Amino acid sequence: MKRLFDILFSLLVLIVGLPFGLLIALCIIVDSRGKVVYRQNRVGRNNVDFQLYKFRTMCNEADKGSLITIGADDMRITKVGAFLRKYKIDEFPQFFNILKGEMSVVGPRPEVRKYVNMYTPEQMRVLSVRPGLTDYASIRYVNENELLAKSTNPEQTYIQEIMPDKLKLNLKYIDEQSIGVDCKIMWQTVMAIIR
Repeated sequence: MKRLFDILFSLLVLIVGLPFGLLIALCIIVDSRGKVVYRQNRVGRNNVDFQLYKFRTMCNEADKGSLITIGADDMRITKVGAFLRKYKIDEFPQFFNILKGEMSVVGPRPEVRKYVNMYTPEQMRVLSVRPGLTDYASIRYVNENELLAKSTNPEQTYIQEIMPDKLKLNLKYIDEQSIGVDCKIMWQTVMAIIR
């Protein structure tokens, strides 16, 4: 049932959003040099890597530095990229990941291998389900980049404070998951972005 919903919802979003997607692609091309869609290896269900798609929001090869971004103060983020990140529009291409079966609309956000390697055996349980476009942690940390910008050591703050809390919320989702919970998370995500 969940997989059927993922497919139908993703198809609807991609069809309706296609004109906007083309407009966004044009803005990215005009704003800075580089590819329109950025691909990054993330860890998915059953601890298997996959390529996550996003609209590119940073300068070319910016990911060769830190994996942590720190909001408006991060000089690697382009002008168009800042807008796309603020309203989570950069996540739009992930509906293709959902269609491919690599992700779900709702589920724990997929992490990069570097941080997954730090998980405890209990935290590894988040890899028992498909990663998602949104989850409880996405709602709580909708302004994560701004929080990290206030830290004197953003990566340490992420590893020691934010990541463990996100994983606790992800495990809560796994224990409670249902269509009703998914609908609630989707609604709360929309409201968090609007706010």
